[in-house]
Amino acid sequence: MVLSVQCVVFLDRVSDSMDSGTTVDTIYLDFAKAFDKVPHGRLLSKLEKYGISGQLLQWIKAWLCGKSQRVCLEGTVSDWVAVTSSVPLGSVLALLQFLIYINDLEDGIKSFLLKFADDTKIFREIRTTEDTQQLQEDLDTVYTRVYAIPRISRPPITTAKNLEKK
Repeated sequence: MVLSVQCVVFLDRVSDSMDSGTTVDTIYLDFAKAFDKVPHGRLLSKLEKYGISGQLLQWIKAWLCGKSQRVCLEGTVSDWVAVTSSVPLGSVLALLQFLIYINDLEDGIKSFLLKFADDTKIFREIRTTEDTQQLQEDLDTVYTRVYAIPRISRPPITTAKNLEKK
């Protein structure tokens, strides 16, 4: 969804909720270094899932995989290390690959989720404790899908900042 359309959708939903006196909790996510953290194996699997195969898939695999990097600092050089994640920046293909990687981000999410490149907004009307718990579960799901980190190692969100009609 285009950014301008997302803004209208978000403002419409939040305005309706606030007009009815309902609180809306909104969480803005900016996945740090998101383009650098896309695992090649998972991206290639998703591309196959979406029907990309044959020479095109092999071309993308060759474009992504088989790269290595090292660091040079004040005359000292590190060993070469294989690059197993990232989409090369500076091309339209990088953004497209990232969008394919996060395309299924909202699957199973019960709160509203809007995404544009590496910026994601997840929001929900909060009427009960269960709504807060559902938002937390949805946030955990999104976080796990993007970073593949078990829930136990992350702190829970807080609901201290709400959009309320005054």
